[in-house]
Formats: sequence, structure tokens, C-alpha cells
Amino acid sequence: MNVQIQNWTNGFELFSCRLADLYAAMDQAYRKKAEHYGFLCHGCTDNCCFTHFHHHTFIEYMFIRQGYLDLNPIIQDEIMRRAKRDAGRIPYGDAERGCPVNFDGRCILYPFRPMICRLHGIPHELHPPGRPAIFGSGCEFFDLSCCKQDMIRLDRTPFYAEMAKLENEFKKGSGIDRKIKMTVAEMVLAINRFPQNDS
Repeated sequence: MNVQIQNWTNGFELFSCRLADLYAAMDQAYRKKAEHYGFLCHGCTDNCCFTHFHHHTFIEYMFIRQGYLDLNPIIQDEIMRRAKRDAGRIPYGDAERGCPVNFDGRCILYPFRPMICRLHGIPHELHPPGRPAIFGSGCEFFDLSCCKQDMIRLDRTPFYAEMAKLENEFKKGSGIDRKIKMTVAEMVLAINRFPQNDS
């Protein structure tokens, strides 16, 4: 684990609402581009549920925490068991090494899933300030099934910019002066270490 995670719940409710709005905008933009291509993810070995993504914002950790703590304790225990299984940073790649919140091919924290889980799969572009544009392809399944359609990339720039703005505001208000780099499994383990301390 890269950083010592604590609970910064004071004032997070406001950020939670703003993050939910940002996620809704991402989902709408993604859905529009996916409909253009006729792309629908039904799950495959390359999908985001079997990819060893790292996430880089404290507000996404807090949002995952919020969803996790609302789950049935039995489900929480199963997720925790899976997260501990992956504590050795074993790369995901099969059904036994998938994301700990994936149950029968479905994300049990779907409304709370991080940004990259929402944007993965279709061609994208990113325009960092003062740097050359970055262009990315779709996932393997997309490239195999949607290669004949006209290329219309999803511009991630406004979503990354708004996420960075929210993160900076949250960190400043919470007195956080460090960075974060965690998988969902590591986030779950951090929740277990600091389960309900909302002070």
C-alpha cells in the first residue's frame, strides 16, 4: 500500500454529490459514444473487472468506502476475503483474480465504481495542458467488433480536469498533502483498517 489511508469523512457529503454528478456526466458521454459504435460490453477476459487498475484520488477511495459500508455485512466479509487474497498485488487476469467487488460478472458497487472503470473500453483522447494530445484505442473486444465504424473518440479531458479540481479541493479541505495509488482491493483493505471512524 502506497500511503497511510485514514478516514476523511467530515465534509465529504458535498464532494460525494459533486462526484456523483461527474460520474453521471461520464456515463452519459460514454453511452453516447458506445451507441455510435454499437458497442455493448458483456464481459470478457480484457474487461475492466479483470484489469489491475490503480486509482489516484482520495475522493474515489471515499466514494468506494461509502458504497462498501452500505452493503450487507455478509457481502462485506466476502469482499474483504477477496481483497486479502489479492493483497500481494497479484495481477488480475482470470475469474479467481478479478476485482473483489465483482460478483457473477457484475460489479456490486457499480454506482460507486471509479472513473477508469467507467471510461475503459472505447477509443479516447486526452489533451493535457501544455503537452501533446494523447490518443488511446479501445479494448481488445472493441477493436475486434467495432473496427469498421467511423472513429469518434471519447474526450476524457473535461472529466480528468473536473476530477483533479474536486480532488484538490477535497485534499486542501481535509489537510491531505500526499498522493494515492491503490487498486480497489487495496481500498477495501484500507476501509477494514479504519471501518467506521467518522470523526
